[in-house]
Amino acid sequence: MNDFAPKSSPIFDRTARRKTIAAGAASLAVVGMLASVPLLGRTPVAHAETPVVAPNLLSFSFAPVVDKVRPAVVSIRVKAEATPRESLAETFPDLPEGGPLDRFFREFGGPREYGPGSRGWGHGPGKGFRHGGERVVSQGSGFIIAADGKVVTNFHVVKGATSVTVVTEDGAEYDAKVVGSDEKTDVALLKIQGDKKDFPTVPFATGDVRPGDWVLAVGNPFGLGGSVTAGIVSARGREIGAGPYDDFLQIDAPINRGNSGGPTFDLQGNVVGMNTAIFSPSGGSVGIGFAIPSATVQKVIAQLEKGGEVVRGWLGVAIQPINRDVADSLGLKDARGALVSQIQPGTPAAKAGLEAGDAILTLDGRPLKNSRDLARVVAGYEPGAKVKLGIVRKGKEQTVEVELGRMPKDLGAKIGQSTPDDGAATTSLAALGLALAPASEVGVSGGGVAVVDVDPEGPAAQRGIKPGDVVLDVQGRTVATVADVNEAIRTARSEGRKAVLLRVKTQDGVRFVPLPLATR
Repeated sequence: MNDFAPKSSPIFDRTARRKTIAAGAASLAVVGMLASVPLLGRTPVAHAETPVVAPNLLSFSFAPVVDKVRPAVVSIRVKAEATPRESLAETFPDLPEGGPLDRFFREFGGPREYGPGSRGWGHGPGKGFRHGGERVVSQGSGFIIAADGKVVTNFHVVKGATSVTVVTEDGAEYDAKVVGSDEKTDVALLKIQGDKKDFPTVPFATGDVRPGDWVLAVGNPFGLGGSVTAGIVSARGREIGAGPYDDFLQIDAPINRGNSGGPTFDLQGNVVGMNTAIFSPSGGSVGIGFAIPSATVQKVIAQLEKGGEVVRGWLGVAIQPINRDVADSLGLKDARGALVSQIQPGTPAAKAGLEAGDAILTLDGRPLKNSRDLARVVAGYEPGAKVKLGIVRKGKEQTVEVELGRMPKDLGAKIGQSTPDDGAATTSLAALGLALAPASEVGVSGGGVAVVDVDPEGPAAQRGIKPGDVVLDVQGRTVATVADVNEAIRTARSEGRKAVLLRVKTQDGVRFVPLPLATR
């Protein structure tokens, strides 16, 4: 016993001493376990006399990868003419003329807005401000993919640019021009001007990344060039409402305003994505960022290099998702694929004989997950390509061959793109909750049965049907009277359908609305 130890000491207290020895043994056991666990790809060799412990983990660093790739990551400064501010009457229609707020805005100007480097809630973490009609400077990021100075960035970083400056890691500044850009995928290609042919470059990854893989984001957040953050791939295939071809990587490596257009790297220094958006209530990083996959970037860049624009295949249909109710109304086993809600005359789909109500389930034998999947796959084909669509029409499987056209540049959002899923949950239906009348009797041209009243508590109202809408057909059967509607519903119920599918014309276009049927 140690006479110098205080009586409260574990050395004096036998019970505490036993606990201390046990804790020490447990710690050694943990160290022994750590010695046998692979650490970030390294597998230490454990020896009884010299156990391998945590210092291997502490010695790991991303620095070798960063040193390798950072010279090819650039900052981008863009000058653009800001759009003139709206008049006060347009911005504030209820603002009393001559009142205190009216005088304030006229004297001091309206609130400033983020400029071309920003796109709403998170697209384009760029930096800059715009004032009515003034020239503004915004900042973003990019990366060099060719020694002659080809630079990749986001479309929204250079949108409306009157001049572009590329700033390399060593502070050198170069004028650049926009070779081409594609708004739908938010990708742009720049070319540094001059004869320099030895710019440092970074390669694209050849394989796919997986959720859980390490990634590094390098860029120019808030104008702080050369910033590096690390994280993992959180998910793949994210749809965030950015465009018709959403297919983002979700990453938790922090990205902020100014990171837009910067690269996302794997641990080999290959570009696996391009940072393009963040989800943030505050405008700063909350650990949810989105990057365009490198495969998408490469496809777009290849077309921009060739002709300065992206050419896509085109069907010429308006489509919507097939949810569970729609699948039940069509007699489909699985809720997948795309439902054709409208066909534009003279389009490839019309020439091939596709009809509204067709459920497109496969393309060239490939199963389609949803309507966005169909849009992405079709857009990946060259105009003139012939594809085979596997469809279900009125309960029968068919194959339709379509020669794709070229997507028009001024294509409206309602044709050839997805219409939103109504998203309503299935309810028990005692009545449709509709008052109907033949369209001709209420002064509506074009045929069908007009909706003259809607029960606000009924299932039809819950699905977005409003007075003034016109029911064109039910379960694929054209309807002209209320009796036609009732007969189609009775037939659907007798066939064991769990829902009935109405094709409805609204002010926004034509869409299918599934109404669940009550069981008896």
